[in-house]
Amino acid sequence: MTDKNTVAALRALDRFSSLSDDELAMLADAGTAVHIPAHWGLIWEKTPADKAYIILSGEVSVRKGREEIARLGPGDTVGESAIVGHRLRSASVVSVTDLEVLHFTSEKVAELMGKSATFKAALETTTAERLGDS
Repeated sequence: MTDKNTVAALRALDRFSSLSDDELAMLADAGTAVHIPAHWGLIWEKTPADKAYIILSGEVSVRKGREEIARLGPGDTVGESAIVGHRLRSASVVSVTDLEVLHFTSEKVAELMGKSATFKAALETTTAERLGDS
């Protein structure tokens, strides 16, 4: 059953504005809405690509070693680059504030990419930007 609040939160995000209502519902159904407290580690550098998140609200710090390389917030995805690129994690991600996120297993990300060309294109574009195709 589709969570209408999750669909509404996704619809408000620029990154997913080109997805149809059906695609947004599919995304909401595939993910699990999760609350994450501040200062919580979501992803760890040099670990397998087993999950990804869409940030619905809040802010995270992306770190290589001990150095912060980016701050991300609502509409941003984390963890997808390693899944799409078939690599180990290139950075760690820690919540700066409380977060509301949509959590996906790597299997769900792959399944969604197969079902929605628009979703696949959005993730591939983000991955190319973050990894610099290097």
